[in-house]
Amino acid sequence: MAKRIFPLLILLFIGSGCSALIYELVWYQLLGLVIGVSSASLGILLGTFMGGMCLGSLLLPRLASGARHPLKVYALLELGIAACGIVILVVMPLVGSVYFGAASSGVAGLVLRGLIAAVCLLPPTMLMGATLPAIARFVRSTPTGMSWLGFFYGGNIAGAVLGVIIAAFYLLRVFDVAVATYVAVAINVAVAVIALVVARFLEYREQTVEAGAPAMTGARLIYVAIALSGLTALASEILWTRHLSLFIGATVYGFALILAVFLLGLGIGTTAGSALARRVRSPGMALAGCQGLLCLATLWAAYAITQLVPFWAVGDDASPWSRTGTDLLRSAYAMLPAAVLWGASFPLALAGAASGREDPGRLVGGLYAANTLGAIVGALSAGFFLVPWIGSQATQQLLIGLAALSALAVMLAIRSTGSSRFRHGLAVAVVVVAGVIAISAVPPVLGKVVAWGRYMPGSRNAPEPIYVGEGLTASIAVTVTDGEVLNYHNSGKVQASAYPQDMRLQRMLGHLTTLVPEEQSEFLVIGLGAGVTAGAVSIEPKLEQMTIAEIEPLVPEVVSEYFGAENFNVVGNPKVQIRVDDGRHFLQTTDRTFDGITSDPLDPWVKGSAALYTREFWELAKSRLNPGGVVTVFVQLYETTEDAVRSEIATFFEAFPEGAVFANTFGGGGYDLVLLGMKDENRIDVSRMAERFADPAYARVRASLAEVGVYSITDLLSTFAGRNSDLAEWLQDAEINRDRNMRLQYLAGQGLNFYRQQEIFDNMVRAGVRYPDSLFTGPDDLLAELARRIASQQGRSL
Repeated sequence: MAKRIFPLLILLFIGSGCSALIYELVWYQLLGLVIGVSSASLGILLGTFMGGMCLGSLLLPRLASGARHPLKVYALLELGIAACGIVILVVMPLVGSVYFGAASSGVAGLVLRGLIAAVCLLPPTMLMGATLPAIARFVRSTPTGMSWLGFFYGGNIAGAVLGVIIAAFYLLRVFDVAVATYVAVAINVAVAVIALVVARFLEYREQTVEAGAPAMTGARLIYVAIALSGLTALASEILWTRHLSLFIGATVYGFALILAVFLLGLGIGTTAGSALARRVRSPGMALAGCQGLLCLATLWAAYAITQLVPFWAVGDDASPWSRTGTDLLRSAYAMLPAAVLWGASFPLALAGAASGREDPGRLVGGLYAANTLGAIVGALSAGFFLVPWIGSQATQQLLIGLAALSALAVMLAIRSTGSSRFRHGLAVAVVVVAGVIAISAVPPVLGKVVAWGRYMPGSRNAPEPIYVGEGLTASIAVTVTDGEVLNYHNSGKVQASAYPQDMRLQRMLGHLTTLVPEEQSEFLVIGLGAGVTAGAVSIEPKLEQMTIAEIEPLVPEVVSEYFGAENFNVVGNPKVQIRVDDGRHFLQTTDRTFDGITSDPLDPWVKGSAALYTREFWELAKSRLNPGGVVTVFVQLYETTEDAVRSEIATFFEAFPEGAVFANTFGGGGYDLVLLGMKDENRIDVSRMAERFADPAYARVRASLAEVGVYSITDLLSTFAGRNSDLAEWLQDAEINRDRNMRLQYLAGQGLNFYRQQEIFDNMVRAGVRYPDSLFTGPDDLLAELARRIASQQGRSL
C-alpha cells in the first residue's frame, strides 16, 4: 500500500473519533433518562459501551474475510454506526415504555437494565470497535507497520477530543440530542463515502498469513501488560475526574474538559509512541519504560490534584470562559504526563507483539480487546468497589503497583542474554524501587478539598471537616462553622446547613408539601441531603408512609449521625423507607402514588441534576400524585444565572400552569425559592391549613416552623412571590428544559461562582407580582390578612 494514502486514513479516523464521542455523550444522556443514573445504571452503561468495543475488535478479524478491501469494510462499518445512531434516537421512547412497564427491583431489575443497555449500545459499539482491526489489514504485522496503526489510533483519539468539545460546548448547549446525532451521522456518512471513493482507485491484495511464533518470546505477556495499562488508565481517569470536579465544579463543562484533556494526552502519547516504535531496537523495552514511568506520573497526578491545583486562585469576577481556561490548565497540569504515557503504550505494544507473520487484523483486534477489557475492569472496580471500600489513596497506591507489575511483565517477556542481562536486571530493580517509592508517597485527599472544593484558595483558614467519606457517587464532608453550625458538603460545596436561611428554606419546602394537599398519608422526598426537608415531612401527624429516593448510599448513614437533631431523626423513623436510586428512575418505575412529592436535589449545575427539572419530569411527577396532591421543589438564586432561574420556573409552569412561587428571603433580599404545583390546579384552602396548624396534634409542626421564624399559616403563605400570569413578561423567551436538550445544566453551569441572587430576585418581583385572587380560598377576613401580609412582605414592594 502506498504510504501517501496514510495521511488520508488518519483524517478518516479523526472523523470516526469525533462522531463516536458525540454519540457517546448523546447515548449516555438518552439511556440515563431511561434506566437511571444511579451507580448501578452507570456501571451497566459503561460496561456495555466498552464491552461492545471489545467484542467488535475481537469478532471483526474472525468474521470478515481478509480478502475484502479494508476500506470497503471500514466504510460499511461507518454506515452501520450512522444507521444505529438514527435508530437509537427514534426508538428510545419505545424502549423506555417497554422498560418502565416491566421494571422491577433487585437482581431482576438490574438484568433488565442490562438487557436494555445491550439492545441499544452493543450494535453500534461493536461496529466502532471493529474499525481499527478492519483498517489494520492495510499494513503488515511488523513493528513499522504497527507504528502506522498507532498514528491511525492517534488520529481517532484526536477526533474524540474534537467530538467532546463540539458536543459539550456547542451542539448540546445550543441545540439538542437530535441535532447532535444528525451531525455525528453526517460525519459517519462523509467518512464512509470518502473511504469508498478511495477504495475504487486503491488496489488491495490480501497478505499471506504464516503460522509461526511471534518475534518476542512470551508475547502473551504483552497482552497482559496492555490490559493492565487499560485498567490503570480508566481507573485513574475516574478517580481524578472525581477529585478534579470538586474544585472545577461537577458541571457538564467540567466533565467535558477533564475528558478532553485525558484524551488529548492519549492522542499525543499515541502519536509519539508510534514514531518511537519505528526507531527503537526494542519496542517492548520502550513499552516497559512507559509503564515504569507511569508509577511516577501517577504519583505526580495524585499529588497535584490533592495538594497543588485546588489552591490556584480564580478571581470572583472572572468570566465563565476565563474560568474554563484556568480549569483546562489545572487538568492538563495534573493529568497530561500520565495520559501521554498510557497513549504511547498502545502503539509500542503493537510493535512489540508483531512478528510479521500473523494476520494484522487479529493482532490489532486482540491487543485492542485486551486494552479495552482492562479498561472495563478498571472503570468498574475503581468507581464502584475500590474507592468506597478502601478509599482513593489506597486505590491510587494499588494502581501504581499494577503499573509497576505491567512493566515487569513486559521485561519478563524480553529475552536477555550475555551482557544485556545486567542492564535488564538493573531496569527491573529501577522499576521496583520507583514503584515502592511512588506507592509510599501517595498523599491522601485533603478533607478541606472535599468540603470546600473550588473555594479552597480563600478557605485556608476554614475549619477542618469533622467527617469525610467517599461513597459510590460522591465524596461527602461535614464541618462546623461559627462554633456550632453544622454544614453538609457534597460536590465540593455546602449543600445544606443549620444556618437560619437554609433551615428556613428546608422547613418551608417540607411543610408546604404536607400542609397544602387535601390528604397527608403518603409522601415522596427526592434527595435526602442533610435530611431537614425530609424530617419536616416526617412529622406530619397523618403520615402513614414516606419514601426517600437518595442516589448515594453513604448519605443516610452520615446525616443520621450528624444531623439527627435538625432532621427529627428521619432516617430511623419506622414510617420512612429509603430507596437508593435516583428520583426520576424511582418515579418512572413505581406504581405508587403520593399526596405530595418534594424535590431537593443537588444544584442544577451538577451534571445529571437537570433531569430532575425537565418538563417531562414534572409531568411524570404530576401523574404520580393523588387527587389534591402537590409537588414542591427548591430553586436557588445564588451560584446561578438569571437565565437558569427563568428556565427552571418557566419549565415548571409548563407542567403546572397555575403553580406558585414562594420566596425564602434573607437579610431583606432574595435567597432562594420554593415552587409549588397542584395535581388538579385546586385552590389552596387557607382555612383548612389554619385548622390543621392549630390542632394539638400539629404541635411538632408548629415548633418546627417557629424555629425558623414562621408562627402562623399566614406567615408561611405570605412568602408568595408570583404566578405564571405575574411573571409572564419576565419569563418571556425563557428556555424550556426538556429531556432532549437538558438546557438547564448548560445555563446553570455558566453561573457556578456568581452571587447575583438579589439582582435576580429584584428582576423577578419587578415584573408585577400581585395578590393571587384565584390561588387562595377561605374566609374573607383571613384572606384579607393574607393579602396585607403579602403586600408588606420584607424585601419586596408589591
